[in-house]
Order: sequence, then structure tokens, then C-alpha cells
Amino acid sequence: MTAETIIRWLGGLMAFATLGAVLYGIWRGLQRPEGRTTGQMGHYLRYPWFYLVTFVIYFGISCLGWVSLPWEMPAQVHAWGLLLGVLMYFPGMGLALWGRLALGRNYFVSTGFGTQLFANQQLVTRRPFAIVRHPMYAGLILAAFGSLLIYHTWTTLLVACLSPALLNRARREEATLAAEFGEQWQTYCKRVPMLLPRLTRKEKHDQ
Repeated sequence: MTAETIIRWLGGLMAFATLGAVLYGIWRGLQRPEGRTTGQMGHYLRYPWFYLVTFVIYFGISCLGWVSLPWEMPAQVHAWGLLLGVLMYFPGMGLALWGRLALGRNYFVSTGFGTQLFANQQLVTRRPFAIVRHPMYAGLILAAFGSLLIYHTWTTLLVACLSPALLNRARREEATLAAEFGEQWQTYCKRVPMLLPRLTRKEKHDQ
């Protein structure tokens, strides 16, 4: 078994582990009372059929597109691309999983068309959320481009091209959180950047 094959298998296992954590969070969130809801599709997030249809479509497209891209490259370029992919994919997926676990019971899914909080929602600002406000999205965007360099399929190309759309979802979530937490949210935003970590620490009087 080659190193590239091992990397691909490990990447797949990490992706399914993260997916499992997300699905568990959705299932647990469906048991909690509904809070502030925004957007045309916000209320759809309470219906199990919404997730069933979404995942059937997503996995259907993923399976159909899991075909190698018609590109050829020199062995050295391929090796460097694989290394870059590893350095993007695994830290990205790790950050996404860390963000999911840090949210705990406060995790729930959203879409670019609607978001929903819980009746007793808490604002999580610890662990990866002390570094960036959207560690899951930052990690997924990084991992999406890394996956393209590792797997070279039409599916990973599509995911990489669509990953910036997560920014729209992040902005919608931020509008909902701002309405819910007010000054607490504004203070948090001044202290913590959206997606890219600051290289220098904010002064204490800004916190």
C-alpha cells in the first residue's frame, strides 16, 4: 500500500468522523426547544425529511462525481501537490471537528437561506472560537481545497469551488447571533476575527 493510498484512507476516515459528529449534533439539536429563527428556510431545519433529502442529493452527486479529473502532471509536481493537500486537508478537518466539539449542545446546522437558535442558546467563545468566530467554516474551506489536491476528483473540484459559499452562511448566522446576543456579540466580534486568526493579540482594553 502506497503512502498516497494511506493518506486517502485516513482522509476518508477523518471526513466520516466529522460527518458523524455533525449528524449527532443535528439529532440532538432536534430534541431541543426552538429559539430565534431567521430566513425563509429557517423552520425547515426542524424537519427530519429536510436532512434526508439534503443528504441523499449530496451523496448522490458525490458518488456520481467521484471520477478522476483528466489531468496529468509530472511525478514531482504530483508529490508536492499531495504534500500541500495534506497540510491543508488534515488541519482543516481537525479545526472543523474541534469547532463542532467545542460547540457541544449549542451546535445546530444552518443554511445560506435560514438559521435557527435554541430557546436557551449560549454564545460559545472558548477554545477555537477564541481564535476565529467560525472555526468550522474556516476549517472546511481549507480542507475543501486540500481534498482536491489529494483526491483529484470532480466531486472534490465541485466542493472546492462551492466552499466560499460558506461565507454567506456565516454572515447570516452572524446577523442572527447579533440580534440574539446584542452587545455581548459586538464585543466578541471586536476581539475575535471572522475566519483568519490575528497574528498579534488584541490589547486587554479592547476585550
